[in-house]
Amino acid sequence: MTDDATQPLIGHLVELRTRLLRSIICILLVLACLLYFSNDIYHIVANPLISQLPQGSSMIATDIAAPFFTPIKLTAVVAIFISIPYVLYQVWGFIAPALYQHEKRLVMPLIVSSTILFYLGIAFAYFVVFPLAFYFFIHTAPTDVAINTDITKYLDFVMTLFIVFGFAFEVPVAIILLCWTGITTPNSLRKKRPYIIVAVFAVAMFVTPPDVFSQILLAVPICLLFEIGTFFARFYQPRKNDNTEDDDSYESNKDS
Repeated sequence: MTDDATQPLIGHLVELRTRLLRSIICILLVLACLLYFSNDIYHIVANPLISQLPQGSSMIATDIAAPFFTPIKLTAVVAIFISIPYVLYQVWGFIAPALYQHEKRLVMPLIVSSTILFYLGIAFAYFVVFPLAFYFFIHTAPTDVAINTDITKYLDFVMTLFIVFGFAFEVPVAIILLCWTGITTPNSLRKKRPYIIVAVFAVAMFVTPPDVFSQILLAVPICLLFEIGTFFARFYQPRKNDNTEDDDSYESNKDS
């Protein structure tokens, strides 16, 4: 009896290991292809700040090894971002056999939309937030202060914002999952809208740079995405007959 119980578990662990190895190999392959362009990638990421610097100012490196390791560190993160669709595909391949057919039709769009929203959040930070925030920081500095940003600290700053905006744009997916699992409902979220908006602005104040522009640029999209999420969540509400699927249907879906 113990052997029968452990065999499926061992099979799942082996499959999980295989899919993790595939994801890691994908990331390493992408990283290997991008390493040669690491300095160019860093220049692209640093361009929103460089374009705003006063005449004669430039970025600096306070650590002797920073000019070498910082672009490589950024390239590794970029490789992970690029590999996200394949990684999520592996996640989908692992969980799909355990889902009913109607659940597969619901989960797959969520995986695709979450990937797109994450990329949109990063693009919004790069093309909208960075230019406005850096313009504000540089033009509010005292006239007798020379602005020379360290490349490592700049990377930490922009990566924090990339992650914050990337995950912030996942709000519609999070709302849909909350409604789909029955934790809340779209009507309940709409009734709590004023409190949620206040909470969003409060959170944005702590996770963004200390300027009102960055706070608004994070809070306003989240509020809009909240409305989008509550709209689409009504299509993902739990149905009363979700638990009436018989075991034969579940097994046939696993085989498919």
